[in-house]
Order: sequence, then structure tokens, then C-alpha cells
Amino acid sequence: MLTFCFLCALVPASACATARGETRAAADDPARPGTTVVDPRAPIRCDSCDAWNQPHAPFQIFANTYYVGVEGLTALLITSPEGHVLIDGGLPQSAARVEESLRALGFRLADVKLHLLTHEHYDHAGGLAALQAVSHAPVAAGEPAALALQRGVPLADDPQYASGKLHPFAPVAQVRAVADGEVLRVGPLAITAHRTPGHTPGGTSWTWRSCEGARCLDLVFADSLNPISENGFRFTDAPGRVETFAAAIAKLAALPCDVLVTGHVGASALADKVAAGGRGDALVNPRACMELAAALQKKLDERVAKERASAPALRRTAPSAR
Repeated sequence: MLTFCFLCALVPASACATARGETRAAADDPARPGTTVVDPRAPIRCDSCDAWNQPHAPFQIFANTYYVGVEGLTALLITSPEGHVLIDGGLPQSAARVEESLRALGFRLADVKLHLLTHEHYDHAGGLAALQAVSHAPVAAGEPAALALQRGVPLADDPQYASGKLHPFAPVAQVRAVADGEVLRVGPLAITAHRTPGHTPGGTSWTWRSCEGARCLDLVFADSLNPISENGFRFTDAPGRVETFAAAIAKLAALPCDVLVTGHVGASALADKVAAGGRGDALVNPRACMELAAALQKKLDERVAKERASAPALRRTAPSAR
């Protein structure tokens, strides 16, 4: 059985020490924002939440990889005889439906040995605490996302932080940060973390291979790289932020990518293909990651151009007399 301590052994001791230090700092510093969320299944209300959380029948994507999410929010199950991996948890109210989907496929949430997260927003991380309460499995996420999970709130440098629309969620236990390129293992499963910050500071995409007989496909769960933000936030104001965002998009384009899945299913058109009867080869598109990356880079370029065109002229202001 994969344990939290075993997971820490997979990365340099300094990485785990950092995560543990941040956990202590968050607990010891009363000035850090906290959360009032207690019940991990208490529903979050938002304009899109009801639509996102409509039930969706689970289905096999390929071999040991299954869709177990809700209508608008992906959760993926990767299975093995030695335990399973579950990526993302949807909203708090999605957790019961994710568990029902596992049961419908003949699997048990109690057999999940590792949870993974794409990014630290309530519509992807909100269900983790409730799911973990059943699985008792550790959670791995990008370093800033790991801290947000421990606190139950997004970080202040999140592009959408100041909007007031990033709801708090139940804090998650047994969380650790992953390094870029780190491989996490559960029995024969090997899932690689690819740090892709931009939409959030802790954004992480995940890759693995699923095999059916002698045929193996490369699967990608791509994190969101949509350059959206609260009003007034400017990606161009922080040195290197645009370059970091563009590098994450380029990383996505370069991934081995036979089947692409995204956190909001519409972004990869997976739901449309399945609704049209697509299975197996109908879901395969080796250019999918490159095509999505090209569309995202166009959005980023447009956002940067708009920000630079509207940048106020620098003004020199004399110090006021006192």
C-alpha cells in the first residue's frame, strides 16, 4: 500500500521539508487567511455550479483509465490491481457522484491510494476532502496548490483571487508538493507531474500510459491554461509572469499526447465525442495537445496585447508636503 511517507521518499527531502514548513507556518501564523468550511460535503453555490454538477454516466476512456466526473467537471480514475489513482475531485457536492461512478464501474473509493490535483480552485479541489475521508489516501499537487489545499483557500497571487468568487473549501490532510517531472507510483501505475502554472500558481498537468494488450496510448490530463483573471489584474505587471505562462503552454504542446482530457470537459471536446458515441480510437488525436496549446497561446497573446495597449503612462508625482 502506498503511504504518504513513501510518497515523500520519491522526492528530495528538501521538497518535503518545504511543504511541512509551509504547513506549520500556515497553522502558526494567525495573520494568514483561513477557512470557515467544516463539512467537506457542504455544497458550494456559484452561477455555474448546478450545471457543472449534473450527473454524467461514467465511461472507459481507454484500458484502465475511466471518466468518473460530473457533467462539467472531470475526475479521472486510473486503476490497477494494487490500488487506484484519482485525479481531481470537482465540487464538494460532486464527491458523492464521483463515488457513485466508481461503484457503477465496479471499483471502490476505498481502493484509491493516491489523489492528484490539477489546480487549486474550488471546482476542482472542493471535493477532495470528502473523497479523502473515504479513501484515506494522500494528495499530491504543485507546491503552491499544496499549500492552498492545506489552508482551504487559494493563494493571494492567484489571478482570480481578488474577485471574491474563489470560494473556500474544506482543507485537505496528507498533502505534499510535487516537483516538475516527478513520477508518482501506485503499484504498476506511473503518473508524471508537469508543472504548468499560469491560470493558477500551482497548476499541474499529468501524463501516463494506459495499455490494452500490446497497444499503449499516452494520456494527458491538461490543467487549465486559460489567461483569465479578476478585473484589474494584469499578467504583464509581474516580471516573468507572461514568460512563465507561455513556457507552460509550450510544455503542454510538447507532451506525448494520444488522448487529451481537460478539467472542464468542453475544453478538450471529450464530452462531445463521447455523446456522439465515440470510444477508443474515436477519442485518439495525437495533435490534440498541440492544437489546444496553439489556441491558448493565441488567447495569451491577445490578453498581453490588450494589457500593453491600455497601460497607463508613467507619471512622476511629487511628494506631498507635510
